[in-house]
Amino acid sequence: MRIAEGVVLSGVLLQAAYGGTPVLGDSRKGGEVFTNQKCVVCHSVNGQGGKTAPDLGKRVAREFTPSLVAGLMWNHAPAMWSAIAAGGLDRPQVDAGQAADLFAYFASVRFFEHPGDAARGSALFKSKGCAGCHAIEAPSPGVAKPVAQWDSVSDSIALAQRMWNHAPAMRQAVESRKLRWPSVTSQELSDILVYLQNLPQLKHRPPHYAPASAETGEILFQAKGCTGCHGVKAAVDKRFANRTMTDFAASMWNHGARLTKPLPEMNAEEMRRIVGYLESLQVFDQQGNAAHGKKVFETSRCGNCHNQPASGAPSLAGMKGQFSSAAMVSVLWQHGPAMLEKMKQQKIAWPRFQAGDMADLVAFLNSKS
Repeated sequence: MRIAEGVVLSGVLLQAAYGGTPVLGDSRKGGEVFTNQKCVVCHSVNGQGGKTAPDLGKRVAREFTPSLVAGLMWNHAPAMWSAIAAGGLDRPQVDAGQAADLFAYFASVRFFEHPGDAARGSALFKSKGCAGCHAIEAPSPGVAKPVAQWDSVSDSIALAQRMWNHAPAMRQAVESRKLRWPSVTSQELSDILVYLQNLPQLKHRPPHYAPASAETGEILFQAKGCTGCHGVKAAVDKRFANRTMTDFAASMWNHGARLTKPLPEMNAEEMRRIVGYLESLQVFDQQGNAAHGKKVFETSRCGNCHNQPASGAPSLAGMKGQFSSAAMVSVLWQHGPAMLEKMKQQKIAWPRFQAGDMADLVAFLNSKS
C-alpha cells in the first residue's frame, strides 16, 4: 500500500472507529483477539503465553488505566512492529470492535484494578460477617447460597448487580440482629475477590466483562431513579472519573445502606447496560485535561497532517465526543505504520506519551466541534 492510500484509508478508519455510537467490548471475544492476533506470542495472562512482555493477569503495583495502556501501546508501537516483522508474523489488524473487546478482556483479568491480597481477603470475609451466612462449599440449613455456587465472582458486572439486589435482604438481616451494616472499601472488596477467585472451587472459572448498550443504559439510569440523586450526565461524568468495576461494586453495596426508599431491582441485562452507559462517559478511565491535550496535540506534531487538508490526512473536526482509549488503539494498529513512514519522510519523531497525556489528548479531541 502506498503512503497516500494509507492516509486516505485512515480517514475511513477514523470514521468507523469514532462513529457516534460508543463501541463496547466483550471479554470473551477479547480473549480470542488476544490469541488470534498473536498478542499471546509476547504477552501472557496468568502465566499462559509469551514471556518477553508483561503478564497482563498479574497484580501489579502500577495503576493502569485504559488511557495509560493506550499511551504505552503508542510509545511501544514502532518496536512492536519491528519485532513482528522480524518474527515473520502478520501485523495485527485491530478494528474498533476488536480494540474494545481487548480492553474488556484486560478489565476481566483485573488489569485495571488495584492489587488485592488473598490473605487479607480471607480475614475480611470473616470479619465483615460474610462467612456467617455464606459457607464456601455446602450451605447450612436456612442460610444463604454457598460461595462455590456464585457465578458472579468471575463476572464483575454480575457481582455489582448481585450486591445491589442483595442489599434489602441484607439490611433486614442486619436490623433483626441489631448489627451494623458491613460497609466495604474498594480495597477491601478487591482483597475479598482475590481470595474468592483463588479458591479451588472457583479459580478455574473464566473471567467475564461485557457491558452493553450505552443508549438504553442512559434511559435505564433515568428510569431507575439514579438521576434523582446523581443528576445529569455531566454530574456523573465529573464526580466518578477513573473508577474501576470494583470501585463501582463497593459503592453500590455501601449505597444500599443509605437509601431510605426501596431499591429498584436490577436484572443482569439492566446492569450491563447501565455499566455500558457509565463506560461511555469514561467513568472507568482517566478524565483528561483538554487544555493540556491541545499542547500534547501540538508537541506531538499531529497538526502537521490532521490540520492540513492537502496532506490527505482526515480532519478531526466534527468528531466531538467520539474518541476513546480503545478507539485510539484501533487507529494505531490500522493507521500507525503508514503514519510512521510519513513521519520518517518528514523527519518527525514518533510521539511519546507520558502518564496522563493520552487521556488529555482524548479530552482535547472530544472537545473539538
